[in-house]
Amino acid sequence: MVFEQREADQIEGVAAPEFGKLVGHGEAFAGLAAALTADRMPSAVLLHGPRGIGKATLAFAVARHVLEATSDETPARIAAQVEALSHPNLFVLRKAKDPINSQKFFSAIRVDDVRATRDALQRTRGRAGYRVCIIDSVDDCNINSANALLKTLEEPPEQTLFIVLSHRPGGMLATIKSRCQSFGLRGLAPDDVAKVISRARPDIPADAIERATQLAAGRPRRGFETLMLEEGDVLDALMAWLASPHNQPTRAQLAIAEALAGAKGAELLFAQDMIRDWMAREAEQAARAGRGARFRLASANVLWDKANALFADADIYNLDRRQTLVAVFDLIRDHARKIVPQG
Repeated sequence: MVFEQREADQIEGVAAPEFGKLVGHGEAFAGLAAALTADRMPSAVLLHGPRGIGKATLAFAVARHVLEATSDETPARIAAQVEALSHPNLFVLRKAKDPINSQKFFSAIRVDDVRATRDALQRTRGRAGYRVCIIDSVDDCNINSANALLKTLEEPPEQTLFIVLSHRPGGMLATIKSRCQSFGLRGLAPDDVAKVISRARPDIPADAIERATQLAAGRPRRGFETLMLEEGDVLDALMAWLASPHNQPTRAQLAIAEALAGAKGAELLFAQDMIRDWMAREAEQAARAGRGARFRLASANVLWDKANALFADADIYNLDRRQTLVAVFDLIRDHARKIVPQG
């Protein structure tokens, strides 16, 4: 099945997020639905969490619910219009297509697009009920469009809900964040990831879905990306190594580094994301462990800085990928051995 590319980063062969039925994130959805029922809906909410966990899918599910609850139209009609992005009370801010070259998208959400949306929201609404504006994502705003968005959030129109998505909330304007009720989202459970992948790609055999689910680490998008990579076991070997780096033999990491150094770009980038995900989870777990894990957290932060600096230097100066990966693996192993008692 072929889908129209409606997003700059949409994966080929996979429907846009708003097509899918919501899987997971039930607590956040229930909280927003309850706020609407109690007439306590905030003017703006921030949905943040790792890229590819279904934030956009949740945003469109919330939008459908709000439009259905505040309109006199049938749910089926509203759902169809939301999927077609044609509902007059639904606004979506994304990186737009270049009108000169329809195969390309702009590199950022432009200030003109934010202002046009703001102007449209100030006009008489096209239909009764709430209006919903989804910003997917605020990370794609440049400084001018971010400031224009801030002005809109500071003086929101009545009965309008802004749903702001962010993969990296630490990098967004603090003033935008302060205007939103924040919902931190986590990766999906493995069964939910498998459900999302199998529903979108019923042609994929069960063993391939199981592998994609394992590599996805709670992020369905990552699962879809694995299906586009060439067959190979280097990512499986990396996943096994990261499961217990403190007791892996040196030859294992050397073999993985050698295989990845010779891999195509997509597989190497995916592997680097796996490594970054491992380091991020390690830092998060240390932070959640409290004061007793201060040494672990400090070590995790140093690991993050050093490993990312090595990856950046390799990109900038075209350094040997194998040596870079070996150095990163050594850092990870040393960190793991510091925090795991050795028998």
